[in-house]
Amino acid sequence: MPAPFICAPDTRAGTSVTVLPPAVIGELAGRALRAEALLTPKPGLVDRRGGGAHDDMTLSTLLRSAEALVPVLTRCAQAAAELPLGPELRSEVGEIGRAGERRMLRVTGGVNTHRGALWALGLLAAGVAARGGFAAADFAARLAALDDPGLHRFGTRGSHGARVRLRYGAGGALAEARNGFPHVVHVALPALRTARRAGGSEDIARIDALLASMAVLEDTCLLYRAGPDGLRAVQRASAAVLRAGGAGSGRGGELLRNADRLCRTRGLSAGGSGDVLAAALFLDSATTPRRRH
Repeated sequence: MPAPFICAPDTRAGTSVTVLPPAVIGELAGRALRAEALLTPKPGLVDRRGGGAHDDMTLSTLLRSAEALVPVLTRCAQAAAELPLGPELRSEVGEIGRAGERRMLRVTGGVNTHRGALWALGLLAAGVAARGGFAAADFAARLAALDDPGLHRFGTRGSHGARVRLRYGAGGALAEARNGFPHVVHVALPALRTARRAGGSEDIARIDALLASMAVLEDTCLLYRAGPDGLRAVQRASAAVLRAGGAGSGRGGELLRNADRLCRTRGLSAGGSGDVLAAALFLDSATTPRRRH
């Protein structure tokens, strides 16, 4: 049985907010990455059935990557526990992120499995360490708004997200972070908790949370692969499942299979929504640390 979580009061700013130790934060973030990878079925995404729309990824690749990023995300949390919000912390988190990306690419043989998730969870791990789970997204947004002297990967012109931003004007992962992760906090996380209260299984709740993001997110992974038409097709298919009662309903399950066929046939991967789900699972566990699934 895992050791119990140990929380300590944050007295750095004279507040009684309870925060988690960096090692626990890193482990919770790693669990969220593993949970997102294992969740099945996910339209077009890697899951227990195979690579989905990806021909360069497997479930084992994602799990190796998730495990490799646990110490990286722990370091992001540790930095925020030691440094105040400001340029020094932004620079430190950027350096940790770049080293983490190199670590990820080593264990995956050069495959980009979790670049977007590393960006999101690194910032949110810092937020959880500095302010506690409920205020993490606001802290992460303020941190993301600061300039990174090391020119973080997400700001470079060569990344897929940057190309999509230039071509389509999409905000991508950078805008999501600077706006306080709205699709995590106001879309996926409420959908996850609403589905749980409805009495469905945990997997169904997580699939519905994923679909809630897929229905509205301007996913740069989809835009890069298939342009606006592909994005809209996935959004419509995802929204249809939710309107039918979600993945746990009879009609919703049928429409989920249709969405999966659409994504696999057209090579559509909602990787941005996969990252949103992982971030939502992380914040959920950070605000309810004794919950066990």
